Amino acid sequence: MTLLSINLNKVAVLRQSRGGALPSPLAAARLCLAAGARGITVHPRPDRRHITAEDVDALAAHLPAGVEFNIEGNPFAPERAGYPGLLALAARARPAQVTFVPDADGQITSDHGFDPLSPPAGLAAQIAAFRALGCRVSLFVDPGTTALEPLRDAGAERIEIYTGPYASAFDAACGRDDTLLAAPLRPPAALECAERSRHAALDAALDACAASARAAQALGLGVNAGHDLSQHNLALFLARVPGVLEVSIGHALVAESLVDGLDATVRRYRAITGG
Repeated sequence: MTLLSINLNKVAVLRQSRGGALPSPLAAARLCLAAGARGITVHPRPDRRHITAEDVDALAAHLPAGVEFNIEGNPFAPERAGYPGLLALAARARPAQVTFVPDADGQITSDHGFDPLSPPAGLAAQIAAFRALGCRVSLFVDPGTTALEPLRDAGAERIEIYTGPYASAFDAACGRDDTLLAAPLRPPAALECAERSRHAALDAALDACAASARAAQALGLGVNAGHDLSQHNLALFLARVPGVLEVSIGHALVAESLVDGLDATVRRYRAITGG
């Protein structure tokens, strides 16, 4: 069973594109939880392009007990107007988990993880500060990363595997769902959807993710995963990558919800993850 956490960033993107209060990330969170999600993920960025510090405060105040609240961000991004810094947000919200992501200002989306062999200066101190607040700390890493001892020694408790390359390999092998059909999406069991040469690339992408998962688990680290996971590719990923504790789904879920509705879409993901 894998915990399903819903990333609300794209809900906030729509609101910020117009201004005002709609759609409400808090209202969306409540709908997702009612449909069976067990976690809520947000990534407040310093430029306030989607989730804001005020959203974090509202979610922290109103999420029910037992819901896993996960805040993503770069702990090294400095405080500025409208953004108090990741540590200050965590001190106010006290999320169950904070996921460190090494993204830069203005970066459209997270597209790489930490390099354990060249960690940023002060990483251990940052991890210690968040753990002192009672937050579990997870670090975003690239698939295929196996030399994870430095991250464990710095105090990390989990890794999150960046699944963007896997999703791209899946699309190349099996086709991308551009139609958003309002019907249950079934991952191809035998991968009969592409020529054999592309199967090899997909297998390699899955093997890289599995290698990171096994390396983490051997060190006592938990394993999360996220980025571009969808109803099409999630079941295969969970079947091939062992022991994934949590997945966060955002962009695809919101896109699918435009056709199928939020409740039905969350329930389909819950059926895939079992959690």
